[in-house]
Amino acid sequence: MTNIYNNKKIRVGIVGYGNLGKGVELSVSQNHDIALVGVFTRRNPKTIKTLFKSTKVFSIDDADAMKNEIDVMILCGGSATDLLQQSIDFAKNFNIIDSFDTHAKIPHHFSAVNKIALSSGHIAIISVGWDPGLFSLNRLYAESILPFGATYTFWGDGVSQGHSDAIRRIDGVEDAVQYTIPIQEAIDTIRSGEMPLLSAKQKHRRVCFVVAEEAFDKDEIKDKIVNMPDYFIDYDTKVYFISKEELHEKHSKMKHGGFVLRSGFTGQNNNTKHIYEFSLKLESNPEFTASVLTAYARAAFKLRLEGAKGAKTVYDIAPSYIYPGSNSKLRKEFL
Repeated sequence: MTNIYNNKKIRVGIVGYGNLGKGVELSVSQNHDIALVGVFTRRNPKTIKTLFKSTKVFSIDDADAMKNEIDVMILCGGSATDLLQQSIDFAKNFNIIDSFDTHAKIPHHFSAVNKIALSSGHIAIISVGWDPGLFSLNRLYAESILPFGATYTFWGDGVSQGHSDAIRRIDGVEDAVQYTIPIQEAIDTIRSGEMPLLSAKQKHRRVCFVVAEEAFDKDEIKDKIVNMPDYFIDYDTKVYFISKEELHEKHSKMKHGGFVLRSGFTGQNNNTKHIYEFSLKLESNPEFTASVLTAYARAAFKLRLEGAKGAKTVYDIAPSYIYPGSNSKLRKEFL
């Protein structure tokens, strides 16, 4: 399948080759209107073993020289330290997609990236994934459709890539996995039609499995985790130190998912109850997130062809822009 606009495939690059970068490599292989130019890494390119032998690997320092060969750069770094700077740097020369997921910092991130993207004439779609991303859209739909009510978001049971990455950035942490676990009693209460006021701690708990380097104090590492702003300080957080072998054996799966729930009312006396629910059950968090990023890379390409520029979020993208076919096909087959 070729691109419906100019009879060529959309050329994408991947920045970073962790779990998310590998997921994008897999996703591109399933999208016949998109072609992968290569992976860009801070590591020695010769040490990177890609999933497909045909995937080329370049140094991240060579990216700018290839700006005319790439239509959209998909940034696969972590939100804790990478994307705040990388999105700005790459928006100078590329249309970009990122998965920045620190909710409290999204407005600041949007503003900083928007300034650069407007100046350079590029599209930068930020905070793409399933949350923020698909869950964001469903919160908007639910609140717009049911103006009287309350919206709740639950994540898990599952591994949070962003939170796990944030732990791994702590000095003395060799590796780590963090599980987000919803409080079932809270979910059941909302599904019954009630609208309780719930704190973060009443909705979720967090469980961390950490491999510590021998030279570092485990109590100090634990203190840094449980008191980390934006990630753990507002939750009941448990930290368990285990061996590298146990982490690999018991915690290598990347399942995740969650719910967006809105309990709302209609009727003359607000006496008709409705529950709006959107849920995901994911066997691979990074592979699903990567698939969302790839779809929105298509949207970035289409928007740039139309002359748009600046930062965008999923709220600014019409659904038809992420679809590989024509709008007439959408109307015929899906509407």
